[in-house]
Amino acid sequence: MQEFLKMFSYPFIQRALIVGVLISLCAALLGVILVLKRYSLIGHGLGDVGFASTSLAVALGLPILSVSIPIVVIAACLIMFYSQKTKTGGDVAIGMVATGALSAGVIITALSGGFNVDVSNYMFGSILAMSDADVVMSLVLSVVIIVMYVLFYNRLFLITCDEAFAKSSGIHVGFYQFVIALLTALTVVLGMRMMGSLLISSLIIFPAVTARKLVGSFKSVVAISVVLSVTCYIIGIILSFTVNLPTGASIVIVNLAVWVIVTVITKLRG
Repeated sequence: MQEFLKMFSYPFIQRALIVGVLISLCAALLGVILVLKRYSLIGHGLGDVGFASTSLAVALGLPILSVSIPIVVIAACLIMFYSQKTKTGGDVAIGMVATGALSAGVIITALSGGFNVDVSNYMFGSILAMSDADVVMSLVLSVVIIVMYVLFYNRLFLITCDEAFAKSSGIHVGFYQFVIALLTALTVVLGMRMMGSLLISSLIIFPAVTARKLVGSFKSVVAISVVLSVTCYIIGIILSFTVNLPTGASIVIVNLAVWVIVTVITKLRG
């Protein structure tokens, strides 16, 4: 017990816990909309863009966040614009951006001397990379997303569940979709240090998919998704510290285990 309590006395654990809980909250709230709208893989696509932008920032010797944030935001807007203006689905736009960005990242990394600690940390995540600035930015982002949900819950519900009716009701669906894409991009960028660009999409997908198996209403799915996301993150970071495992992978394994357990239970209950 003393060792367990001692874990939370380390400043880097405290920062990782705060940032992780806030990012898990953001990812869960956005994930419900993205999963129901069949844009769940956008987190993976933007993660690949984040890897490419990280490689570019390291190669140019620039601050990673100052390069990653605008590039990932632009990529998110391009995905949303392309999927809306063409007859192809969102998965096609995400796949095109993801593979292109990943290829660009690999080429940039190879030309700049290969993988180093910064690129590896952003690919697979590291709780040691959390800073006080990450705490502040995560707090601001979580407040913005919560306020958006509170003020525009009915519109978000209509856009998610019945886009045609939302348009006929005079709601500017495209505007809200771009706002969601923007907030998702910021969540991915801030979560990359902790989860890694290759694993950040799990925070968007798993909680929402698991919650859908437990409850039926939109409001209940949102609430359960948030609880599952935050709980799995805390269990994952404790597992990572105590067993000395990679943080991002530990959190994903916990989310996967919960999904498997819930799936088995729902199957047995019919």
